[in-house]
This record gives sequence, C-alpha cells and structure tokens, in this order.
Amino acid sequence: MHRVIFHLDMDAFYASVEQRDNPGLQGQPVIVGAPPTQRGVVCAASYEARKFGVRSAMPSATAGRLCPKGIFVRPRMDHYREESRHIMQIVAQTGAVVETMSIDEAYLDISATTQAEDINASLLHAVPLARDLKQRILSERKLTATIGIASNKLLAKIASDHKKPDGLTVIREHEKVSFLRPLPVRVIYGVGKVTEQTLGQAGIVTVGDLQDYAGDLRALVGSFGPKLKQFAFGEDDRPLEIGDEIKSISGEETFLKDTDDRKVLRACLREQATDISSRLKHRRLGAHTVQVKVRYSDFTTLTRQISVEEPITEAADIYRLGCFLLGRDKLVSRPLRLLGLGVSSLREPNGQQLALL
Repeated sequence: MHRVIFHLDMDAFYASVEQRDNPGLQGQPVIVGAPPTQRGVVCAASYEARKFGVRSAMPSATAGRLCPKGIFVRPRMDHYREESRHIMQIVAQTGAVVETMSIDEAYLDISATTQAEDINASLLHAVPLARDLKQRILSERKLTATIGIASNKLLAKIASDHKKPDGLTVIREHEKVSFLRPLPVRVIYGVGKVTEQTLGQAGIVTVGDLQDYAGDLRALVGSFGPKLKQFAFGEDDRPLEIGDEIKSISGEETFLKDTDDRKVLRACLREQATDISSRLKHRRLGAHTVQVKVRYSDFTTLTRQISVEEPITEAADIYRLGCFLLGRDKLVSRPLRLLGLGVSSLREPNGQQLALL
C-alpha cells in the first residue's frame, strides 16, 4: 500500500491567535513575549515581525531594536493550548492516523483513504482532502495552516516549509529528487548548524551536492552518513510515532555545599545545557519548553518554565533561557542545594535553523 503523508503546520501560531482575537493587530508586527523594556525573551513572532529578523528565544530587548514598531503581547499559553485542542479535534475527524508533534504541528497518515493505481495518483487524490482540512480550520477557527503532501515524513515536512503561510505543496514521487536538488542541505531532517558547517567545508552546500557526492559520508558525519544519503534522494521509512516515547530531557546536580556563587551556578547550568543539546541532536529533536529546578537547604523545591514557538537545539539558547528563568523569578535569593535544567515539548527542529542573537 502506498503511503500518503500530510504535514500540517499552523502559521505563526501564537501570533496568529493574537491577531485573530484582536483585529487591530492584523497586518502588524506582533511579538509574543515580554516588552523590550523588561528582562524577557520572545516566545513567537508574526510574519510581519520576522521580516525584521525577530525569532523565538531572542531577548526582547534585541527584538525591540530590530523591530522598533513591533507590538509586544504577553503570551497566553493556556489559551494557545486550548486553541490547539480545537484544531487537533478537527484533524482527528479526518480519520487519519495522527502523530502530534507539538501544539501547532502534526503528521497525518491518510493512506487508507487515498489509494490509487500508483503513488503519484494517490498523492494527487489527497489534495482535495488537504484543501478541505485547511478550509475547516479557517472557517471554524479563523486561522490559516500550511500542509505538505508526500510519500513520507521527510518530504511532507519539506513540502510544508516550501510555501508559507497558507500554503499547500505536493511532492510527487517522480519529481522528488529534482525538487530536492537546489535546496540547502539544512532542509534535511537531522542536519543542524554543526553538520551544515561540516558538509559546507567539504563543498556540500545543496541537497544536489549530497546526491552527487561520490565519497563516503561517514567520514564527514559518522554513522548518520548512509541515512543522510537516503534522505538526500527523498527516501524515508520512518513510521508515524503515535506514543510519545521521549517526553523530556533533563539533568540536575546536587552540590556538596549549598551555594549561591553565580560563577558556580552558571558553570553548572552551561554544562547541563551542553549535555541536553547533545542529547537532543543525537535524537534529532528540538525543544519548545525549557524548565529550571532549584532546591534550597530546607528542601523547598521550585520549578519555572518558558515555552517558545520555534524548537531550539543549541546549548547557548537553552542556557540563555535557563539563566533568564533564574533571574526573572529571583530563584537564587539564597544558597541552592540543587540546580536542574530540562527541556520538553520535543519535536523535529525546523529545516531553517533559528537565527538567534
């Protein structure tokens, strides 16, 4: 049986919800996060604000300098989660097998309802279903979504990134190799900033370069080499994962002596962020939520977290958000017995790596 996969991605979800709820914000550069005059970070940005270089996890002060006319709106996470619940109910009514990736993203396997003589015909039969799904979300929730259609997860994700917002792209089997050729290597699942740099140093800049590379990619990217070559030709046999096996990644340290020494705590947090980043990259995942945990000498334990719309993978970004949480809520008001850092709401990182400042 042919596989027909949708990748559904809501467009600038947090900011779009704010623009829908407040018509005065429509068409404006909306930045969801703390105002630039306060210590804070960007949780999400509308497409109008992204044109100025504003991105998730960026300090609000930086976003304010890049986009002086940006309209800052406090995040309403409970509201976004409730909106996501309504959208996923619409998705579930398609009868597809669904893998929910995050609050605003999902894979749908609709193979059972679109079978034809060959895979290309099956993919084209799926187009009306995708249009109906987009129209239902627009009419019932007043929000736009982008859908990519292909024979596997890799291609469906690339297709959904191809035309945003409010896009619909099909990558047919006979055109997948040529479709991929001109794209930058970073669109391939599992290629992060470090891998992109390594490949670039070997003269591999586009997916076409990967397709044409005659050497052994294992010499450049280790055991990922053979899989990377398959991905470059649009081959991907990963199934939809219905159960979230990995929900979070974290680390913590109990100090031999309670401490509020900033240098010690920063070094601890930086080491934890590096370890978490390495584990995320090993699993080829990004995180939407960062959490810190502190325990005092009387064993009182507190946790604080922040969510951003675009998934992060880099240690510097995880570390920055951890430091922000400690400072925002004044958690180091007395010596700490334990300090922990973790990430959750895990999903595949975007093909376009975050341009964090």
